[in-house]
Amino acid sequence: MTRVLVVDDEPQIVRALVINLKARKYEVDAAHDGATALELAAARHPDVVVLDLGLPDMDGVEVIRGLRGWTRVPILVLSARHSSDEKVLALDAGADDYVTKPFGMDELLARLRAAVRRAEPAGGGEQDVMVETEEFTVDLAAKKVNRGGRDVRLTPTEWHLLEVLVRNTGRLVSQRQLLQEVWGPSYGTETNYLRVYMAQLRRKLEADPSHPKHFVTEAGMGYRFEK
Repeated sequence: MTRVLVVDDEPQIVRALVINLKARKYEVDAAHDGATALELAAARHPDVVVLDLGLPDMDGVEVIRGLRGWTRVPILVLSARHSSDEKVLALDAGADDYVTKPFGMDELLARLRAAVRRAEPAGGGEQDVMVETEEFTVDLAAKKVNRGGRDVRLTPTEWHLLEVLVRNTGRLVSQRQLLQEVWGPSYGTETNYLRVYMAQLRRKLEADPSHPKHFVTEAGMGYRFEK
């Protein structure tokens, strides 16, 4: 059974989440503040954490950092904070995804399932070496992309950007993380680089680059690769 730790100080939200999760055969623990959340995480070892940022005793970002000090458990942020800066701060601290309140229960549960799937053991490190979409195939081991039976030529920077996104399939990757992984640790604000290279990847790989299906922009936050 998958164990979920729900962290939120709004009783009605906790109640709704607990009912919906238990109905789908999840085991659920609930915490109403950050300190209790960290204690429960250490004692119960959840498979995924659903975390509100506005907690009464500490900021949710502190909880993320506390968890990331010892565990890679998927963290799905559920928050009423709408500003891009606050979302990016949570993602950079180590959150895996971000859902804004008010939220649809079906979307939240889909994001939760995706987070749990990504955290599953990689079976000897070979999981997702080959990623296939309707339009193209990415072979991470061979560093090749094939579209319509033909190899697609990518520049080293385009490949590195593609690789980071594909290895995080379904996960929102922040602009800062992409910049630092592809261009280096001294980068973090040059979002124009990302716009240029994402446009190039879409032109080479998307069926309709102006309406991308696989390289999705989350405005002001980052990018997500979807199969």
